[in-house]
Amino acid sequence: MTKKDGLLALMVVVVWGLNFVVIKVGLHDMPPLLLAGLRFLFVAFPALLFVRRPNVPFRLLAGYGLTISFGQFAFLFTAIKFGMPAGLASLVLQAQAFFTILLGAIFFNERLSVKQLAGITLAVLGILVLIEGSLTGENIALSGFMLTLAAAFSWGCGNIFNKKIMQLSQPPAIMSLVVWSALIPVVPFLLGSLVFDGPQAIKLSLLHIDLTTILSLAYLAFLATIVGYGIWGSLLGRYETWRIAPLSLLVPVFGMASAALLLGEHLSLLQLAGAVLIMLGLYINVFGLRLPQGFRRARSSSL
Repeated sequence: MTKKDGLLALMVVVVWGLNFVVIKVGLHDMPPLLLAGLRFLFVAFPALLFVRRPNVPFRLLAGYGLTISFGQFAFLFTAIKFGMPAGLASLVLQAQAFFTILLGAIFFNERLSVKQLAGITLAVLGILVLIEGSLTGENIALSGFMLTLAAAFSWGCGNIFNKKIMQLSQPPAIMSLVVWSALIPVVPFLLGSLVFDGPQAIKLSLLHIDLTTILSLAYLAFLATIVGYGIWGSLLGRYETWRIAPLSLLVPVFGMASAALLLGEHLSLLQLAGAVLIMLGLYINVFGLRLPQGFRRARSSSL
């Protein structure tokens, strides 16, 4: 990988890590479903005027949009609004990797390897330790964790739809899929906000929207979604998957670090232990019990 592309990949990981802090900030004066709906509205418009509609059956496009976009962020935004710390949310959301593996075994008859079973076991143990440490130390509501896990499950379901889409004879460009699928969750988000928040709350949020919320929406829609997914998809198209995908392990690292730095969030020793177990589970799922190829080469050359 060139240095330029390496820096681009690192930039995307940092942007996605900061994403959770931005969500927390954006929710300070706007209901979660309304904020999420506006995010995807701005992802779709005006970009769809310049991006060709993907040649994808509507059932697959709708399934993708309702899971990876609506389900994931409806649960995630609500969890953070209800007090789930941004840093912990960035970590717990990575359970999507294990939900994806399990769903892949169900829908694609993919066999689970020993490393995947070991990774899942460690991650589940880590989540239980993290929940125990959070509930006893920080008085964080269990509902926040459950909603974040539901968001991770929705992301995993979206990955299954994504795989079905990419198995089509002519798979669409990633940016085309991101932009046009963003139309799917807009109406459910706005209807959900109307039902749960009421028209008065929506009206007040829009009439008194401040610069902080506007900047948060701009970050979520353009930087984290359009720019982030655009660069990531481009890198996946030019390099082997094993070079790019493992970099996503850094997202919760930057998520927790930025939350600690900008929001003053801190982890107890028990929470740190749970976080380490989850990260170890993710690592084993990607690399097994071996060092990454780059580290092995560096170690052998030093010897």
